[in-house]
Amino acid sequence: DNLSDTLKKLKITAVDRTDDSLEGCLDCLLQALAQNNTETSEKIQGSGILHLFSSLLIPQSSCTAKVANIIAELAKNEFMRIPCVDAGLISPLVQLLNSKDQEVLLQTGRALGNICYDSHEGRSAVDQAGGAQIVVDHLRSLCSITDPANEKLLTVFCGMLMNYSNENDSLQAQLINMGVIPTLVKLLGIHCQNAALTEMCLVAFGNLAELESSKEQFASTNIAEELVKLFKKQIEHDKREMIFEVLAPLAENDAIKLQLVEAGLVECLLEIVQQKVDSDKEEDIAELKTASDLMVLLLLGDESMQKLFEGGKGNVFQRVLSWIPSNNHQLQLAGALAIANFARNDGNCIHMVDNGIVEKLMDLLDRHVEDGNVTVQHAALSALRNLAIPVVNKAKMLSAGVTEAVLKFLKSEMPPVQFKLLGTLRMLIDAQAEAAEQLGKNVKLVERLVEWCEAKDHAGVMGESNRLLSALIRHSKSKDVIKTIVQSGGIKHLVTMATSEHVIMQNEALVALALIAALELGTAEKDLESAKLVQILHRLLADERSAPEIKYNSMVLICALMGSESLHKEVQDLAFLDVVSKLRGHENKSVAQQASLTEQRLAVES
Repeated sequence: DNLSDTLKKLKITAVDRTDDSLEGCLDCLLQALAQNNTETSEKIQGSGILHLFSSLLIPQSSCTAKVANIIAELAKNEFMRIPCVDAGLISPLVQLLNSKDQEVLLQTGRALGNICYDSHEGRSAVDQAGGAQIVVDHLRSLCSITDPANEKLLTVFCGMLMNYSNENDSLQAQLINMGVIPTLVKLLGIHCQNAALTEMCLVAFGNLAELESSKEQFASTNIAEELVKLFKKQIEHDKREMIFEVLAPLAENDAIKLQLVEAGLVECLLEIVQQKVDSDKEEDIAELKTASDLMVLLLLGDESMQKLFEGGKGNVFQRVLSWIPSNNHQLQLAGALAIANFARNDGNCIHMVDNGIVEKLMDLLDRHVEDGNVTVQHAALSALRNLAIPVVNKAKMLSAGVTEAVLKFLKSEMPPVQFKLLGTLRMLIDAQAEAAEQLGKNVKLVERLVEWCEAKDHAGVMGESNRLLSALIRHSKSKDVIKTIVQSGGIKHLVTMATSEHVIMQNEALVALALIAALELGTAEKDLESAKLVQILHRLLADERSAPEIKYNSMVLICALMGSESLHKEVQDLAFLDVVSKLRGHENKSVAQQASLTEQRLAVES
């Protein structure tokens, strides 16, 4: 009853503008809202007085802060936000942002922030009224003042911008263009003792850091230093988690990775790992994962990685090495991924292989053969694959027994593991004839490769299987390997590979097929025929888009196929001479020369 009377009274006093009686009405509304916000808000909306508030939001009135406070309380309810916009309250509220009165600014910031919360209409109206720019300017000018009242106002303004731009890319981009990032970083540095303001800055960073365009602005501030400083002070799990949520998206930027390394983040992460490794508390396990994942992310930057490697002597590198033999799956995973990241240049790879890393990784794989952890298998194989890239490492890794260790995973049904297994074997046999021959005669392996060449759902596995089949032939140049591949049904896949969209794969296929034709044409003849190799070669030579090396190797292959009667007949039937003679004038000298030779060969044989 009291509330209904007040609402009636307010309709009259709002028009008469008698400040004393108006103030009494406003106090009564605030009291009712404090007791039961939802019910009071419904009554206020039902009474139809919401639009009257816009006329009460005038800078010179002593009641203005109370009116803004009432709107802030009403807008805590989702159902009141659009009515506040429709009642025309946004424009006068934005005007009040130019007030000099701290209480008016505070309540206006709250009102606008609450109206924007999860409300597209609220944000649009504030955007059109130009509210964000005024708030950003306030943050900039008030940034250095550290008294409690000002810090409270800064917290409200940060919160308002958060609600205004949350999960809205275009409004976030607008704030970034207004230069809000350097201001927020400065705020964090100056007010790091104020928990509420610090928290608000962190939420704002987490929000803005998701946007690619923000990273460069962040990189030009001292955000890394400020976050690491703040991180070192935190004891509570929740607070550290908030900082982690900002660090993760920021650390995707290479310049910021290096800044974080230089600011000492890695030492903090290693300390967390050490503290939490033996705990079985859920939050500790989560924090261990976050810290070790972030560590791996920092190693993805070339400069930050090299700085932490320190010629293989660095404390960080040594600590990461110690994770691999640990009993904690998360640490094993992070350790293997970190090694894969350190193994991104020849110098590091050679140093690590010479210092026994291969044995550690093989031991780790051994622990995960039976019902192992797929992510650990994948990470350890990734590391081995990278380590096998430098030529000098291949023989060392072969004699250490890496192929045997890797082949234990042939039975894996997990495409990511299959993919890395294939890549590791392909790297290991590159220019290693003996190893290529040994693997190429391994019937189980070749049969599995042929099976994976048909893995249509997994293009990566399919591509790598084809490439490994071709590599076994190219590096072994062995008749026995070719026979094994023919018997296992691999020929058709090499012929299909010659039509791949990737030139490198086409080329590898053509070279392997030319070796087959030169060494074991009789054995492979039927399969080459049924795979329609001759028609495919005709198409490759006639296609103007084919790369020069494809044309060259196709002609070499045609010449090699002439030793088979049935394939020779197919070549004659397809009028290859016309296509080949056109290539004599090709701009690439090797192609033109091979065209002349092929033409002579075709003419003689016809």
